[in-house]
Amino acid sequence: MGMKLIPITLFFTSLFFSVQLSKAQSASELQERARSFMQKGDFNNASLLLKRASVSDPNNIEITKDLALAFYFQKEYNKGLDAIKSIIDKEESDDQCFQIAGNLYKQLEQTKECEKLFKKGIKKFPKSGALYNELGDLLWAQKNNEAIRQWEKGIENDPNYSKNYYNACKYYQLTADYVWSILYGEVFVNMEPLSTGSPEIKSIILESYKKIFFEEDVKKEKSETSKFSIAFLKNINKQNLALSTAFNAETLTMVRTRFILDWSNEYASKYPCRLFDYQRQLTQEGMFEAYNQWLFGIVQNLTSYQNWISNHAEEYKEFANFQSGRVFKVPLGQYYHLPN
Repeated sequence: MGMKLIPITLFFTSLFFSVQLSKAQSASELQERARSFMQKGDFNNASLLLKRASVSDPNNIEITKDLALAFYFQKEYNKGLDAIKSIIDKEESDDQCFQIAGNLYKQLEQTKECEKLFKKGIKKFPKSGALYNELGDLLWAQKNNEAIRQWEKGIENDPNYSKNYYNACKYYQLTADYVWSILYGEVFVNMEPLSTGSPEIKSIILESYKKIFFEEDVKKEKSETSKFSIAFLKNINKQNLALSTAFNAETLTMVRTRFILDWSNEYASKYPCRLFDYQRQLTQEGMFEAYNQWLFGIVQNLTSYQNWISNHAEEYKEFANFQSGRVFKVPLGQYYHLPN
């Protein structure tokens, strides 16, 4: 009996798919090795591997993004731009493609092209907090106050992208809009409690409370732009008798405890707010004092903060464990920085 032969078309079809699978696997392996090099700071070897991977799998968006980043870190900005431009207009490109390309333009000091690209990216990805933040940074570097509109749009459309809160907090401190430097700052430090920017923002929050309590111009509410911030000022200023003896983490804990109880009764249903819900949760679970020490004590007086920890070791440990086991998220729709 003769041996059965595989039809010739089936043979070549099987061979084609085997080769394609082999290519995909080898491209993936090259990318993983390249990422390992990148983690070690060896961007030269990373880019060599990624170029090979890109040849093997030219339609792989992730490989091209990694290649552009490797060139970026090597300061080979034109090469990075050439790489990322090859995919920027593809339907499957994502907001990171625009972010990488924009930063390459920025390094090449091509600000007009950079701005145009970020705006193009925002048009395609109107919910990308990263792109709003990047455009805001670009405008701010040009001393253009339109930057805050971009950071605000980022907060409204992508409320869990933290860097828009960071930039908006700093902007509002400079423009003496202290309600929002407090609120956006506190959201940021909860999203990024271990960030290198966290101590700076904590200091801004503390100083902003001082301005609210001790500067008459701020108390008058004349410059406020939203009903939410007017409600915040009205409520917080009812509590300032607790500050008659001192202004520190302990008295701020008292003020903010009374504030959150009053807010919960009067405004919580009208203005659902994740930050205030979290503060209320901490008061109910007996961790609000530790939280306020973490927020204010550490930047106001480090020695006093360390003494508090020594005298409240169990409370501090409970809060630290609780904080490390959670991720702070803000729901869409809780955006109140709107004009009356």
